[in-house]
Formats: sequence, structure tokens, C-alpha cells
Amino acid sequence: MDSIWTKTAQLPRFNPVKEDMKTVVLIIGGGIAGLLCAYYLAQAGVDYILAEADTICSGITKNTTAKITAQHGLIYAALIQRFGQEKALLYLGANLRAAEEYRRLCREMDCDYREEDLVIYALHDRDRIERELDALRSLGADADFVGAPSLPFSAAGALRLGRQAQFHPLRFAASLCRGLRIFEHTKVLELAPGKAVTNEGVISFEKAIVATHFPMLNKHGGYFMRLYQHRSYVLALRNAPMMDAMYVDESEEGMSFRTYRDLLLLGGGGHRTGKKGGGWAELERFARAHYPDARIAARWATQDCMSLDGVPYIGQYSKNTPNIYVASGFNKWGMTSSMVAAQLLADLIMGKENPCAPVFSPARSSLRPQLLVNAAESALGLLMPTAPRCPHMGCALRYNPAEHSWDCPCHGSRFAQDGSLIDNPAADDKKM
Repeated sequence: MDSIWTKTAQLPRFNPVKEDMKTVVLIIGGGIAGLLCAYYLAQAGVDYILAEADTICSGITKNTTAKITAQHGLIYAALIQRFGQEKALLYLGANLRAAEEYRRLCREMDCDYREEDLVIYALHDRDRIERELDALRSLGADADFVGAPSLPFSAAGALRLGRQAQFHPLRFAASLCRGLRIFEHTKVLELAPGKAVTNEGVISFEKAIVATHFPMLNKHGGYFMRLYQHRSYVLALRNAPMMDAMYVDESEEGMSFRTYRDLLLLGGGGHRTGKKGGGWAELERFARAHYPDARIAARWATQDCMSLDGVPYIGQYSKNTPNIYVASGFNKWGMTSSMVAAQLLADLIMGKENPCAPVFSPARSSLRPQLLVNAAESALGLLMPTAPRCPHMGCALRYNPAEHSWDCPCHGSRFAQDGSLIDNPAADDKKM
């Protein structure tokens, strides 16, 4: 179940840490967010080390659908309502700059970068589309209404944001990481003030960035209550019609479409990790109904950290950890959010003022309805009298028959059938 990116890219390999080391900035996590952090610190001449527990991009990055866009679902009407016009404008500006930075970097890379419009469609609720379009126009964005989007089914309407993009994430990463100071197979076992204990040595640091998808420190920040994880599935189809844009359903459980060369990437079947969902079976039914001549070239699944309010957590990890920073909660939009995080965290580490910092600050209010949902799921997982249980915080694991894994509905950890860890926040394998 390798993604089409894994099948069509070769990443360089890096040695593990073999002795005690010292650096100004330690970056923990070698996905696209960690690599971009390393890149910008290197560009600024800041001493750093990137430590990856496995190999770079071996986690979530290899399974993205790789859309580069500032339109993160129907977000701007909600942002204006929750935070006001000014912060919504800052969010939009940060993501437009991120998209522009990808455009600049990709000019020098062989990574299948291509500009595409991003279209958000609604099956039934045209009013939501129109409200979002009004919000975008109030922020100065160049968006327009699409009455009949080019989809294999009817929709109530859609909005189009032009000059967004798509690319090959692993080919981008392979170019980006050249010359960076990276150590693979270097698992951080313990993170203390100024010191990270790894499986092979101690890394001393002045500042640290935790870019491990789900934040690794349970004792600080309360991220186990402020995040939940969501799985979604992808089929790469041959002999299917090519799309004239990237298409995304406004519903969290809806379908997405993009092309890669001669393949149609069909995404959907999503559900909260550890819960039941449509999975690949839902996508296969859809493909049979709408693309009867298509055949499956690849299938894969991914997992996303979802924040309480739709905005990532980027900034100081917690009030009690002044020299530790975090980037998480990208809400399915990891490519642009990773770029925003890298640029913002580089500024914070170098003491530069960044006007977007308050928008993404992890210190913002957690009083959102999703907090109660997360708390209820955690309580249910803890009280359920079944085995096996997750070593992260003791929640009951549930078997995922589509992927043959044991998944945690509380916080999203996943384990293979032999108990080996697949996805964090759990840090260790599970004895089965």
C-alpha cells in the first residue's frame, strides 16, 4: 500500500547519531515541516540538527495528496466569525506567501510542480459556498463562483481560487534536503530542558522544534485534548478522466480529486481514527459507478491532526517551555501549513517579529466545542473494558480491518498486528 509518491521517488539516506552532540536548534521530526525548518535555519546561518526516528518523509508526508493552497476548506467565513477580519486576513496572507514560496523554490526542482485552481464544491448547501465567497472577497482574495463544477455528479455550486498548485512531495523533499544536517534512525527517547536523549547519544541544544506530527510531550500544552486524528484514503486510478483543477468537498468526509500525470487521485472515505468509515471500499464503489474503465494503480491512506478551531498550532510549545516550539494540527492542509510553520518558527527562533504569530499561537483559547468531543472520546476509550490498550494513555484500541492495524480512537496512535508502532503520539511498540 505504498503511495504513488513512494513508488516514483528516491530519497537520500542519512547516518544516525552515534555520539553526544551539541547544537543551537534541535529539530525533531523529518517530515516536510521539519525539513523546511532545517532549510530556513540553514539559509539564515543558524546552527541546527534534524533528528528523525525513522527515515525522512516516512510518516505522513509520503501519503499526502500534495495540494498547495491557501483555501483550506470553507475556512475564511469561520475565521472572520471566530477571530475577526484582521486575523483572517493574516491567515490568508501567510498561506498565500507559503504558496508563493513553493512556487519560487520549485522553479529549480524537478518535482512535477504545476499551477492549478483549487475548487471547493458543495453537494447540497450552496449558501455555505456563497458565504465563503463573500468572506474571501472581503479579504481581497480573487475567488469566483462556479455554478456547474466539472465533476462526475451534480453539485449545488463551488468556489474557485486561482493560481494554487500541486506537486510531487518526495521529489521536492529530495531536492530540499541536499546539504542539510540530518540524522536518521535517531529516536528522541526523552526531551528535557536543553537535552534530548536519543537511542544512540545525547543532543544538547539551546532551542528545539517538535515537528513530530502529533506533539510528543504529554506533560505540556495539553495537546492530547486539543487534537484528534482523522484518517482518509486515496486511490490512484488509470484510465479515468483527468480533472481541470483540484477539487475538494466542503464536507470533512467528502471526496477530493486531483491528477498526477496520467493518474486520477481520488480521495475520501475518511473518519476519525479508531472509528468506522468508508475507507477504500467507499472509493472503490465510487470508481466502479463513475469510472467503470478505470483500474487501480496504487492505494494508500493518511492521517491528519485536527485542531480545535481549524487553525494549526505553531509557536511556543507551552508557557512552561520557553525554548521549545511546536508545529502541529495542520487540519489536512499539511503542505502550505508546513511552509507557514517553517517561516514563522525560523523568525521566532531568531527573535524576529512576525505579525502572524498570534494567529497560530498554541496559547490561544481552547474553549471550543471540539474540546468536549475530544474529552468524551478519551473518557469512552479509557472506560471501555477491552484489550489491547494503547501505551500512550491507556485507551482501548480498535481493530481496523481495512488496514489490518490496531487504532486508538482517543489520540490516534496506530499499531501493526505484531504491535509495532505505526503512528504517534505513542512512543513505543505495543506488546500484543
